[in-house]
Amino acid sequence: MHIELRNLTKIFPSRNKKSGEEVIAVNDFSFTIPDGQLIGLLGPSGCGKSTTLYMISGLQKPSGGQIFFGDEDVTEVAPEDRGIGLVFQNYALYPHLTVKQNILFPLQNLRGKDKMTKEAMIERAYQVAKLVQIDELMDRKPSELSGGQQQRVAIARALAKMPRVLLLDEPLSNLDARLRLQTREEIRRIQKETGITTVFVTHDQEEAMSISDMIVVMKLGVLQQIGKPQEVYNDPANLFVAKFLGTPPINIFKGTVRGGKLFIGESAVLDVPGVADQDVHVGIRPEGFVLDANGPLTCQLSNVEVMGRDVSIVCSSEASENPIIRAIIDADDRLAISGNTVAFSLKPHKVFLFGAQDEKRIRPSEVK
Repeated sequence: MHIELRNLTKIFPSRNKKSGEEVIAVNDFSFTIPDGQLIGLLGPSGCGKSTTLYMISGLQKPSGGQIFFGDEDVTEVAPEDRGIGLVFQNYALYPHLTVKQNILFPLQNLRGKDKMTKEAMIERAYQVAKLVQIDELMDRKPSELSGGQQQRVAIARALAKMPRVLLLDEPLSNLDARLRLQTREEIRRIQKETGITTVFVTHDQEEAMSISDMIVVMKLGVLQQIGKPQEVYNDPANLFVAKFLGTPPINIFKGTVRGGKLFIGESAVLDVPGVADQDVHVGIRPEGFVLDANGPLTCQLSNVEVMGRDVSIVCSSEASENPIIRAIIDADDRLAISGNTVAFSLKPHKVFLFGAQDEKRIRPSEVK
């Protein structure tokens, strides 16, 4: 089941009656979610990702635009008639019911042609419980389960109705780091096994990139970029996307283009043919630095952090827009570091230029 959002907009009335300024949570959002894929809606708090999810679910009505499930316009269809499964951040389990009863609850409320026999409901409950690997916990209550197990129950309950679309709103936020890793892998496995079109909302870029077929990056209700996770990371459309994706984050420098060369400070660090003379923001991924005693970019060395196979060089530069610069190099190159300064050459495909004013991507005609 593919989902199509056409010029979707959500405007909330102002809380300040005197100013009367409306809040545009989602602004003219258009996107088609392919059938059977897991899409990550990604962005910081307040970007409109959860509002978009709730409009898809029907819990919030759009101020403008349309929502299609396949060829069906569901913009005005009630949530219970859309064929969705929705998983919340806080699990929303009934504490007085067992795991089995929680999973059965939505099935017991089916009416008309969708109504199931008791035997069929129990069989379905055990099917989805086995899928999320909680079939041995069916007689326990939520208070007897770990956070990860409770989240699996919430997912099983959402899957029990065999939804056309699965919607996950920050489903891992309440889990510790290890459980988040384990549960996101489980979500990906379940999605692949069921083939259900899934929308996954998160502010955690590592989470979204690790399990999504495609990511949708949002800022202040406006779509910034859509693409496969690695493609968006390797080819950000603007400075916001470049800064939002990546751990450690991208390093940003103040730069200038003069005569087809990129200068950081007084040093020409890269050829950028075809780029007009101008001031620019320069983004360099941590893995874009190469230790080079004769390299054109010199920084003040602060610390060297050994991280197993890699080494993180922590340094600084007057031209940097960040307090610190982080360069990731191979641990075998560590011996080449000495003194109070460190020099680098740069990997051209890991260096991005952005307009000083509009912060949009500037692309050299040919990077050497």
